[in-house]
Amino acid sequence: MAILLVSLTLSERRTTLVDALRLFQISEVDEEEKKKSLLLLKNNPSLAAVEEVQTVEADASNASSRFTASRFLQRSGRFLVPDSLQRPEAPPHASPRLSLKDQKNNELYNEFLLPSFFIPKKELSEARIFQGRRRGTDHSVISSLSIHSLAETNGSENSETESYCLSDAGLTAVAAGFTKLENLSLVWCSNVTHVGLRSIAERCMSLKSLDLQGCYVGDQGLAAVGEFSRQLEDLNLRFCEGLTDAGLIKLVAGCGKTLKSISLAACAKVTDTSLETVGSHCKSLESLSLDSEYIHDKGVLAVAQGCRQLKFLKLQCINVTDDALQGVGTCCLSLELLALYSFQIFTDRSLCAIGKGCKQLKSLTLNDCTFLSDKGLEAVAVGCSSLTHLEVNGCHNIGTYGLESIARSCTHLSELALLYCQRIGNFALSEIGRGCKFLQALHLVDCASIGDEAICSIARGCCNLKRLHIRRCYEVGNKGIIAVGENCKFLTDLSLRFCDRVGDEALVAIAEGCSLHHLNVSGCHQIGDAGIIAIARGCPELSYLDVSVLQDLGDTAMVELGEGCPLLRDIVLSHCRRITDVGLSHLVNKCTLLETCHMVYCPGITAVGVATVITSCTNMKKVLVEKWKVSPRTKRRAGSIISYLCVDL
Repeated sequence: MAILLVSLTLSERRTTLVDALRLFQISEVDEEEKKKSLLLLKNNPSLAAVEEVQTVEADASNASSRFTASRFLQRSGRFLVPDSLQRPEAPPHASPRLSLKDQKNNELYNEFLLPSFFIPKKELSEARIFQGRRRGTDHSVISSLSIHSLAETNGSENSETESYCLSDAGLTAVAAGFTKLENLSLVWCSNVTHVGLRSIAERCMSLKSLDLQGCYVGDQGLAAVGEFSRQLEDLNLRFCEGLTDAGLIKLVAGCGKTLKSISLAACAKVTDTSLETVGSHCKSLESLSLDSEYIHDKGVLAVAQGCRQLKFLKLQCINVTDDALQGVGTCCLSLELLALYSFQIFTDRSLCAIGKGCKQLKSLTLNDCTFLSDKGLEAVAVGCSSLTHLEVNGCHNIGTYGLESIARSCTHLSELALLYCQRIGNFALSEIGRGCKFLQALHLVDCASIGDEAICSIARGCCNLKRLHIRRCYEVGNKGIIAVGENCKFLTDLSLRFCDRVGDEALVAIAEGCSLHHLNVSGCHQIGDAGIIAIARGCPELSYLDVSVLQDLGDTAMVELGEGCPLLRDIVLSHCRRITDVGLSHLVNKCTLLETCHMVYCPGITAVGVATVITSCTNMKKVLVEKWKVSPRTKRRAGSIISYLCVDL
């Protein structure tokens, strides 16, 4: 793959350099001009020596395949925008990103993107530019393209981190260069209109997946997709302003036969009329996600009756009632996933219909469904014995009896999440421990009636547990967590946020019995150096650690972490008042793979400590710290990766 990697500073000759870089993106440019541009880039004092320069000969059948690629190595200590900010957890101050995959879904490229068709909102400070293809391949292997525009929110008014927006011109260039594109994701690319989308539709006629979340493409754009993209299978229109029934109807009329997945959210002018068209045209539809107050029973029923192959249904529609869910239970017999959010008018009648008809249901999410009770959950448990995932969030009328029914009937349950369930107590979890031997993940949030007895039962009965997340369950203490350490040898992810009764003794048991990769003990005030030292010595594969708000944690633990956890990539130290520059220095000098470090409200950490983090960790991607602790020199070297939580401190 050819990559052009450049680091520039605000004081350097931006205009000339940008013009030179753009030449590498225009395949028709004369090779002599490219050589001149390359010489200019070499002579720039901000750039180090050229690692490799390779010219790929022109393909007679495809002029756009000709390019010259240069890779520059950085030696001066300036920080480039890091690679892994392309991941889903990328910070919000990142620039737009580009992801390329081949037809087998293998990632060919994943990088920050700054081609000439991006519109700079500010002056250029840093850029990574992609052009071309992998060595020995052609454009036909590029089947997936993802460009995400992320807003800059690092809190600094004078930030040197840049933000760019993809324009119609850029999308037209993509269409011309990747005619065999199958998957296109444009998330929050607000400058893209129907003009750019039409270019994609006309030239990339093999398009199968299109993500337009947050784009303003209008009805004309959807009409163009319907006209030309006759192989389209997946469509995401969440938060697409300017859409009406007219546009969606035209799209569905054109490519409805192949559509398998549709997502809609906050589209105020898309109503039941559109869903009726979906029901009549999209016979192969398998997945539907709706978040709208403008959808009623009529629309959902039309989809249920017309799309009998529906497998995944997510609804957040306050005007949909039991009648619609009864239709789903009657017609959608292949349903595997059902997620219901914020339904104040659903009753047990809905779940009884689902339990009676949807025998293949594997995943059920009930979020803020106030009128659902144990009776409805029991109906699902009896009728849907293949259930593997259950989430109950804020359903205050569901209690111990409903969960007991799940434990008795759904023995293959692998993930259980109970959030804000005040009526579910220890006995229900004990039944889960006895009946659900395959449980691998348990999430408990604000469940005041669940304590050590329940956790001990889970630990003894669910030995395959891999993830345990507990937050603000104040009856859970050392006894339950020690039982987990003694019995759950496969546990790799443990989160115990604000569990006041958990202390060092529990972490010692965990360190002896489990090889953790992720640990979060934020707000567990009884945990100090002894517990974290035990983790450092017993969990060498630890990659994520959150010890924020631990008032008794000091430098000794940091030294041990540096020695024992060389694979550590993400650490949160915020509100740890006893950690100083000394401990931080020992940590970062040993944990050279660190990518993120949060350290706000740490009075013992000064500007010297922040500078040490920046200089020691060459893979660092995000540092969260008070603004006044960042020296001008540190800001110049790493301004793009530093975020300020509290600007005025």
